[in-house]
Amino acid sequence: MVYPSSHCPRCGYNLKPPDLIPLLSYLLLRGRCRKCRANISLLYPLVELLTGLMFIFAFIKFGLTFEFLSAIILITCLMITTFIDLEHQIIPDKVVLPSLAAGLVLNIIFHREDFYNYLLGFALGGGIIFLIVVLSRGGMGGGDIKLFATVGMFLGFRLTLLALLLSFVLGSVVGLILIILKLKNMKDAIPFGPFIALASVISMLAGDRIISWYWGLFF
Repeated sequence: MVYPSSHCPRCGYNLKPPDLIPLLSYLLLRGRCRKCRANISLLYPLVELLTGLMFIFAFIKFGLTFEFLSAIILITCLMITTFIDLEHQIIPDKVVLPSLAAGLVLNIIFHREDFYNYLLGFALGGGIIFLIVVLSRGGMGGGDIKLFATVGMFLGFRLTLLALLLSFVLGSVVGLILIILKLKNMKDAIPFGPFIALASVISMLAGDRIISWYWGLFF
């Protein structure tokens, strides 16, 4: 059971199953709470739409396989943490740690022969961010450490390395743009969770092609 249950943030009305159908419920209710008629944030259907699209892309790539199951668990974790981090600047343990446990169990069952690859991914993802936290004296948070460690458990060493590089590039580019547009200044904190999520999804769905392309530039 999930606690607290899904509810209207304004009146506290506990949502019933007909209110929880992705996208369709929002459209049928015309973006309003069934009880108090308060407007429902567009953020909710946006999350549902993006998550559904990524599930489709994962199915196209992996088919109905263990890799697809692993992908939808990671995607769900990344989507939830992204929007919580954007809104509250926290990465919740109640989302990340169960996902990490699921990744560990699935790898023990399905990846016994190369389980070390995923342990290395776990160590690389969490270890690099831990070093950055220590060296920057709090420039990043403990939630980022756990989230990237979880990503490493799902992606393995090579794709986690790519996700790390992509997340730093994406974060730097977006941060620079925000500063140039004067939407942020050098001292403002910018949540890193969304960049971890985007880089991880790119690595999961297209990482092998990106690595092959980059390798081909030199060899």
